[in-house]
Order: sequence, then structure tokens, then C-alpha cells
Amino acid sequence: MSLTAFVSRLLAVFALFIMLLSTASAEIVLRYTDHEPYGNMRTRAINEIFFAAIEKESSGRIRIDAHWGGELSTSYNALRTIQEGKMADIGIVVPEYTPQQLPLLQMFKSFPTGPDNGEKQVRFFSQVFNEFPEFNAELAHNNLVNLQFFLGYPAAFFSTAPNLALNALRGTTWRTASFWHQAYLENAGARVIKMPWDEQITQALRAGTLNGLLVNLDSGDDIKAQQAAKHILFSQRLWLGHVYLLAMNKQRWESLSKEDKTAIQRAGKTTLAALGPTLDHSVNSMVENMRKEGAQVSLLTPDALRSWQEVSRFQQEQDNWLATLDKKSAVDARRLLPLVASRLEEAMR
Repeated sequence: MSLTAFVSRLLAVFALFIMLLSTASAEIVLRYTDHEPYGNMRTRAINEIFFAAIEKESSGRIRIDAHWGGELSTSYNALRTIQEGKMADIGIVVPEYTPQQLPLLQMFKSFPTGPDNGEKQVRFFSQVFNEFPEFNAELAHNNLVNLQFFLGYPAAFFSTAPNLALNALRGTTWRTASFWHQAYLENAGARVIKMPWDEQITQALRAGTLNGLLVNLDSGDDIKAQQAAKHILFSQRLWLGHVYLLAMNKQRWESLSKEDKTAIQRAGKTTLAALGPTLDHSVNSMVENMRKEGAQVSLLTPDALRSWQEVSRFQQEQDNWLATLDKKSAVDARRLLPLVASRLEEAMR
């Protein structure tokens, strides 16, 4: 072989090596959408724990281009946005906002009480998603793959009157978002009205046209509801069942290499270990801050929680919900509901 031919072949091999090295180390950018502004417990956990772990596990190969505060999509349009995969590759999908597309995932909010700490909640959702493939299949049917779930704060009763008895709400007017909680309050004798989630609610509480809210603790704090409804009944066991799914466009997921998928899955395991303690610390800090602001935050007793379970008539509402589902969803839901209830009871022990 001549020297010229040898050099040419050597250069070709070197060029191929550089090309392969460049391909292997090419940065993958995933555009993320979130309807909430950055800075609360959930958004910080996503960014500082999950996204940081993805970057670490992928040795910097995967980068998240995060857009917060509804910059790319609102909460109610997030499923479609990620489903289409044009504006965003990944983002937060809240099942409650798309009940027609995600009927089975409404099930979690149908229970009035749940585990008493974050670690047990994480264990419950991990078990359910791992054990029952129907939930992930429902996402796949919508062209989504769930990468990780995140949790919200527990629910609380914000009342304008002291000494609230949950089995004596007749004659009072309340606002809540979930169709489950609307039914529970009505079953307890309350009148439920619909209002936009903004400062109008706090004004209505001050005016006396609204007697209380049943809402997650942090949402109440967002509008400073405790300034007008300073009597707050709260418990970690006052179950909200509000799960935030960090989902990815299915085609985008399938386009990733096995190595990149594994890196994201390892990041998920790191995140799961941190979620429970993060939630508990944040809840305790928020309750402490509310008390410093003058709110009267009382913990619901076991007897009060049992009373709420009874007056909510949640099992009746679960039956009503099953009757509204189409045939396919109803078959799956009727089989899954008692199984999920059993896992929830185990998590509460």
C-alpha cells in the first residue's frame, strides 16, 4: 500500500471515529411545559431533583429546556400539547383536567382519606402504577408515556367560622374544584357554588357569601384564603389524590436510545426516594407559616376523619361515577376500583 493510500485510509478512519464520537455525545434537548410558575414545592422538586438527576445520569447528554407558568400550554391543554409533540416534548398532565381522555385516572380522587405521610403516598402510587398496567395503557392510548409522578399537598377545610363540624354543614356555602369533593360537600348538606379561582374567592369569604373552601393547602395559601377564612381543618390523611404526571410524547420517547431511556429511569428512582420527605417538610413549613400569619390551623382527629368519610358517602359517589363511564372504561374501572382501594388501605396502616 502506498503512503498516500495509507494516509487517506487513516484519515477516513479518523473522520469516522470523530463522527461516531460526535453522535454519541450529541446533546438531546427536551422541551418541558408546566402550567405553574416556578418556585413552589412541586416545581422545585421537578427541576432540582428530577431534571438534575436526568442530567447527571446522562452525563450531561440530556438537557431540559423548561418553560414554566403556562408559557407553552395551559393546564387544560397540556395533554394535547404533549400528545402532539410540536410545542413541547414533556410536561405536566393533571388527570382531573382531562376526565374524558383519562377516565381511569380520576379514580384516585374518589377516596376521602389516605396515607398520613409523603413516603406512604409515594409507595402507594408506585405500587399502583407498577401493578396495574391499565393506567399507563390509558396514557399510551393518548400518545403519552409517564416518566415520573409528583404529588401535591393534602386537602384542607378553610372556614370563616370556628369549630367547624364536618357532619353539620347544612346552611353553609362552599367552593371546591373536584367533582368528587363537590359531591361530598353536598352529601354533607352544604351548598356548592362554582367561582373562578382568583381573588374573588377571598372577597366572597370576607363578604360572607362564601363560608369555606375545600382545597389543597397550597392553593388556599396562593390566594391567601387564610386571611378571610382563618379557621383551617387539616390532616395529611385528608386525601386529595391529586397526582401530577410528568409525561412525554410517545414518539419522542421511542426515538431515544436505550441508554438515554435508562438514564431517565434511573433519575426517576432517585426522585422517588426524595419525594416523600420533600412533601412532608413543605407541608409542615406551610402550616407553620400560616399559623404565624394568624390562621387557626387545627389537625383533624381520627373521629373527625371517620365522620367525613361517612357523610361524604364516597362509595355511593364511586358507583355514580362508574355509571357515567363508557363500556370499556367501566369494565376496567369496576375491576380496578376495589384493588386500588385495597392498596390504599394497606398504605394507611
